[in-house]
Amino acid sequence: MKALNITARLVFIICLPFLLLTASLAVTINSLWLYQHGFDKYDVSQRTGLSQEELEKAARGLISYFNSGEEYISLTVMKDGEPFQLFNQREILHLKDVKGLIWLDYWVLLGTLAYTLAYASVHLLYGRTKDWPSLPQSTAWGSGLTITLMLALGIGSLLGFDQIFYQFHLFSFANDLWKLDPKTDYLIMLFPRGYFYDVTLFFSLATTAWAAILGGTTGGYLLFTRRRFTSPAE
Repeated sequence: MKALNITARLVFIICLPFLLLTASLAVTINSLWLYQHGFDKYDVSQRTGLSQEELEKAARGLISYFNSGEEYISLTVMKDGEPFQLFNQREILHLKDVKGLIWLDYWVLLGTLAYTLAYASVHLLYGRTKDWPSLPQSTAWGSGLTITLMLALGIGSLLGFDQIFYQFHLFSFANDLWKLDPKTDYLIMLFPRGYFYDVTLFFSLATTAWAAILGGTTGGYLLFTRRRFTSPAE
């Protein structure tokens, strides 16, 4: 039983960073504000010849596609007063691969959420047992691990984002459809390298903030209870 408890606790600690990471990524993917911020910052309207309204339509279309059951995206916008198919065949196939990664993120989010809730529920139900402190302790450890990973990602991005971005594509995709031409392919015009750099920093900071709040809360609770039960009786 002791070995089972230790294993369950270690799995919880490992699951917590994955939960926070995938949750932050899901929020990032579905944040219309981030799309619009990137369009404004990198003058995407001028790059593409699309109005702000059509760019918003494109962003909403991408978010809708990523969360739909459609295998391929079909997105038509208005350009120069005429209907325009935004993505070519290569971009459409690449977006299918991207969607697969997004759904993998969703499944990992669901699985880690289910496990962490189940683990926490067991400890809440048996909160009066001597094993109760293991829940806030494990939460604090998982939060600390998350912050460490995000600091590493943040420092790595500051020092060599291009290399990290390149290696991510080599690892994540079994083809070279992600190699697009910024002069002709609208997907890369919509989302230039700088956009992904900004999104990575946002994602890292958001995950770090969530972990800091969670770890700070549980750490504060542990400190409070330790002082409460170790303080001399008056």
